[in-house]
Amino acid sequence: MINGYVLGESLRPGAEFAPPGLRVRAVKRLDVSASVAGGQPPLWTLVEWEADDDAAHEITDALAAALEPAHGWYADFTAGDERVVVFAGKVFRYRRGDQRGRAEAVAYGRSAGTPEHQLDWKE
Repeated sequence: MINGYVLGESLRPGAEFAPPGLRVRAVKRLDVSASVAGGQPPLWTLVEWEADDDAAHEITDALAAALEPAHGWYADFTAGDERVVVFAGKVFRYRRGDQRGRAEAVAYGRSAGTPEHQLDWKE
């Protein structure tokens, strides 16, 4: 089972994130005004989802196509023992706990404009 989330505000205008097999678990509104970075909205819509393991590639492709490139938005999830971190048009996959793989994804996030304090996905 794959579990993940995507922020509604991280999607490009007009984009649709609807890969086959995706099931929405919850939708929450979060006030992040205390830690928001330049250009990001103070309220976020968190869409928690799940899917079967065999949907990982479709979900990854759908996220890479739908995410807004501005502000370094990303989404991440775990598929088995693999951590998947998706930016607009760029995907990182590494074994959970692989510090080199994580460092590559973090470095890319910095270069894409992701605020430092948001490069905190769990392993």
